[in-house]
Amino acid sequence: MFSRLYVLVMQWARHKYAPWYLSIIAFIESVFWPIPVDVMLAPMALAKPNKAWHYAGLATLFSVLGALFGYALGYALWDPVVEPLVASVGYQGKIEIARHWFEQWGIWVIFIASFTPIPYKVFTVTAGLLQMALLPFIITSLIGRGMRFFLVAGLMRWGGEKMERKLMHYVDVLGWLCIGLAVAAYFWFSR
Repeated sequence: MFSRLYVLVMQWARHKYAPWYLSIIAFIESVFWPIPVDVMLAPMALAKPNKAWHYAGLATLFSVLGALFGYALGYALWDPVVEPLVASVGYQGKIEIARHWFEQWGIWVIFIASFTPIPYKVFTVTAGLLQMALLPFIITSLIGRGMRFFLVAGLMRWGGEKMERKLMHYVDVLGWLCIGLAVAAYFWFSR
């Protein structure tokens, strides 16, 4: 199952409009999209290692622009737009967890959410809702997202064709492992 998907993703990664797709995905992932940017960034950096840093830069820039949009939604449109949407998808608990984390860790929660697989979008909107200072939000997002995306691009560039062949060999095992980790993370963070 994952082998066919891997071949398809590698074809998309080599497409002439792939940088546009990456930019769009990076933007919307910071607001509402559930699929991480890395799913597009990693194969693109692997397919064209000489453009890996460019792709990481695009992902960082558009992810932070999306985060600013998410912040603006939380700041200006929480009651009329965001809250009903959050309620319709059952994310009220996640917003409350985010609020609690902000109270507990402050600005560090933005860094943690921007660098790790924790849903960054929940924290961008919550930062706006809580009217977090904008400049620290932007700087922390740039650092966290940049570290994450440049790390992914760097690993793919470093691994090159050899890594691509290895990934093809182990893609099914890695795919099921990722699903298992996602399910475990869901249960861990939803308790």
